[in-house]
Amino acid sequence: MKLPICNFDAKNAVLCPKCENNVEVGIITKADADASIILAKLAKSNPTIDKFSLYSCKEFNGNYVLSLAKNDIMIIRQSRVLYRLLQDQFQGKIWLVEADEDDKKFIEDLFFPTKILSINSVWAPGGVQKTKAVVSGKWTPRFPIDTNKIIQIVKNARNLDIEIEFEEKRR
Repeated sequence: MKLPICNFDAKNAVLCPKCENNVEVGIITKADADASIILAKLAKSNPTIDKFSLYSCKEFNGNYVLSLAKNDIMIIRQSRVLYRLLQDQFQGKIWLVEADEDDKKFIEDLFFPTKILSINSVWAPGGVQKTKAVVSGKWTPRFPIDTNKIIQIVKNARNLDIEIEFEEKRR
């Protein structure tokens, strides 16, 4: 298992002086340490999780954005049991994104399993980038994803202003 903190620290839920200093200096976040400890705890009883690579965890208003390896995300998405197991350990909603991905892929990951028709970015005067995501379907109160949370996460994690538009299929 690859984690932002030492494996020993994660398994014992106590940070060594080096990892504690990394949190204080800002090299890693408290969310990184907390997520590492949670995954290490789950890995004791679940060998699948023991193979995961957590690159970072960012927390925004109770939303946890976990940056994992691509294969790890696929494993989690194929198993509702594993997803629920992870979700139950965090205080808020978890969002799974690939580590080191571009802005477009980041937004697509946040919308999973909803289909994205297009993502367009334009540069406005003053160096401001505006991004628009066109989502397949129609927004209803039962839409599976809280689009306001996605807008917040994209703004906080990537410093992008995003607009979400829904497009129904034409017959």
